[in-house]
Amino acid sequence: MRSDPRLPYLAALERKALWLSTWMIHHANHVRPNHDGMKVGGHQASSASLATIMTALYFAVLRPEDRVAVKPHASPVFHAIQYLAGNQTRAKLENFRGFGGAQSYPSRTKDTDDVDFSTGSVGLGVAQTLFGSLVRDYVRAHGWGLDRPEGRMVALVGDAEMDEGNIFEALMEGWKHGLRRTWWIIDYNRQSLDAVIREGLYTRFEEIFRAFGWDVVVLKYGSLMDAAFLEPGGERLRAWIDTAPNQLYAALTFQGGPAWRRRLEADLADDPDALALLGRRSDQELAALMGNLGGHDLTNLIRAFEAADNDRPTVFIAYTVKGFGLPLAGHKDNHSGLLTPAQTALFRESMGIREGQEWEPFEGLTLAADDLRRFIAAAPFFAEGTRLREAPRLPVPADFPCPRQAVQSTQSGFGLILNELGRSDAPIAERIVTTSPDVTVSTNLGGWVNRRGLFAREERRDLFKAERIPSTFAWDASAKGQHIELGIAEMNLFLLLSALGLSHRLFGERLIPIGTLYDPFISRGLDALNYACYQDARFIIAATPSGVTLAPEGGAHQSIATPLIGLAQDGLSSFEPAFVDELSILMAHALDHVQVEGPEGGSIYLRLSTRSLAQPQRAMSAALSEAIVAGAYWLREPGPNAEIVVAYTGAVAPEAIEAVGLMAEDRRDIGLLAVTSADRLHAGWTAAQRAREAGDRSARSHVGTLLADLPRHCGLVTVIDGHPATLGWLGAVGGHRTRALGVERFGQTGTVADLYRNHGLDARGIVSAALALAPERPIRNLRTV
Repeated sequence: MRSDPRLPYLAALERKALWLSTWMIHHANHVRPNHDGMKVGGHQASSASLATIMTALYFAVLRPEDRVAVKPHASPVFHAIQYLAGNQTRAKLENFRGFGGAQSYPSRTKDTDDVDFSTGSVGLGVAQTLFGSLVRDYVRAHGWGLDRPEGRMVALVGDAEMDEGNIFEALMEGWKHGLRRTWWIIDYNRQSLDAVIREGLYTRFEEIFRAFGWDVVVLKYGSLMDAAFLEPGGERLRAWIDTAPNQLYAALTFQGGPAWRRRLEADLADDPDALALLGRRSDQELAALMGNLGGHDLTNLIRAFEAADNDRPTVFIAYTVKGFGLPLAGHKDNHSGLLTPAQTALFRESMGIREGQEWEPFEGLTLAADDLRRFIAAAPFFAEGTRLREAPRLPVPADFPCPRQAVQSTQSGFGLILNELGRSDAPIAERIVTTSPDVTVSTNLGGWVNRRGLFAREERRDLFKAERIPSTFAWDASAKGQHIELGIAEMNLFLLLSALGLSHRLFGERLIPIGTLYDPFISRGLDALNYACYQDARFIIAATPSGVTLAPEGGAHQSIATPLIGLAQDGLSSFEPAFVDELSILMAHALDHVQVEGPEGGSIYLRLSTRSLAQPQRAMSAALSEAIVAGAYWLREPGPNAEIVVAYTGAVAPEAIEAVGLMAEDRRDIGLLAVTSADRLHAGWTAAQRAREAGDRSARSHVGTLLADLPRHCGLVTVIDGHPATLGWLGAVGGHRTRALGVERFGQTGTVADLYRNHGLDARGIVSAALALAPERPIRNLRTV
């Protein structure tokens, strides 16, 4: 067989990727000044195990249209490869894990070297490629981007990541939706953070992948092993390798050639051919043979990758050595281990790198630097330069839907607004894609789905409809449908929203993802939600129903802390409207906000309710619209002598209004503040504080302006069906005494009145809190509440 002319170049680049990743971590821990004494860390061993695989992929196999999620602990190899390709600076490598330097784990938003997917929370980047593949298929099925190659979704997976449950939830969803053109490459070094992986585990994984329709390619042997197996005694050696316990293999790898020889000669003593095979090799050659696993052999890796270029999902189980090529290779404690300065110096000498030239891209290689530069420039993955796509913003209709019903809930209003958008021919309506974890109907997406249909690459008829059985909802599915139905797994919901929300960057086609779920179950997918926001994916989530207001359902279906999640989550603006006209303004804002690049834009969380409220009959002015988006407005503006202001959020509006009405007979200057977003108020307030501290004495926040004229003796009562801390900070804006009402304990079944009374959210509870803040003058009607 003719030798692949790429191999000498790839072998040289593999050496450089291994050296640069190792030196980068060493420099951060032992060379760069460490002023706080904290261990900087890094993962030299975990990087080393993937150096060969990543070299083969980036310099030979991948194409510009492919998208890759890199194993978090192999981040230094990724940065090293990007440095060799001219996409990363030496300054950032020198500042690895430092402020402004190359990130500890690949980051779409904080790294500058062409990261496709952020990774770091193990397992999530893996599943993200699966959902990215589904989004790619969605985009192409709708006829968009067909002039561009569709590419593959590739995940580089640490074997210990396969313990993460979200990966198996994603596998199920991939099977349902006909996953294709997805590669997962498992770095099977048989070591986790703490120990060596249990025997036989990957036989089970092979069975799982095949059950879900994946091709399984096991890369166990390198070309040196393949050649040895053809020699007399080779099959006996193969049998020993196949049955050797993981811990034994790792220990012998760490001990080196002499240890290999002692053990193998003892175990193969009854086979003269096998002993002769061992005898023909020096200790160094024997160690090289036994370390020549499939994941460290460029020849076999490239052959396997290029043979698997098909339409099916494929998992490669690549046997590797953790710490391959380093003095700590195979040691069970090497995950967070670092080479000592003495070991690094010896390693540098073995690489032929002169002291002081550690960062030079092609130092220590026998091939000419110009030839290597030409080889890298010709590598398909790097041939087109930057790979991030762009997509234009879509206009939001000026005549945005606003349902007008006398009594309505925000959840039903949400469904009606989407239904009207589905009826329209506005360009943005074509780009909306909805999804839900088996709660489509109960979160009021049914009307939208009836109009826009379910998405499936192969058409499916609703058999109830075909059989003329009456049903409210039509579940026809086609390649043009705009709703992706998921199983009951909130992690999958947020990972799909994340992939949909990156479509403009990954595929050059903008989508507007809207996901619905039950508000209490945001916490079940919180890791994936945080991950989606971290990589700046753009989407809208409508979480409904919320709070103890879902009274008959009981505690497990009632949410307490979700407003605090909305308040604290970076990259996510949280809103909780009480009325449908507010919701209409916020949905129009959300459709535009998710398209704004940079920190001025972001994702949106709408916390909605099933409680039907009497709707205000009012005209929506520009000023009121702006205030709703900014986070609050006066429903009843306080007078100059206000003793009490009640600030409420969401479904408790009737109780707040009733309480203010009762107190207004004695306190005519009382104010009622409608808070549509504690999150936006708090963000604006803290931003104004920072601006004033930086010297801008005129900086004022929206909430600061609203509360500026309240007298200092005025008390604030805040009310929310959620944790009281959501609004409890409002008193700090102007130094006002505050009583924060809310829910701090799990709810139970009952009526709304029962539960509001139990938690002190009813009108009497609000009035009692106000009386405690202003006890000098009793409230005349308290006994009648």
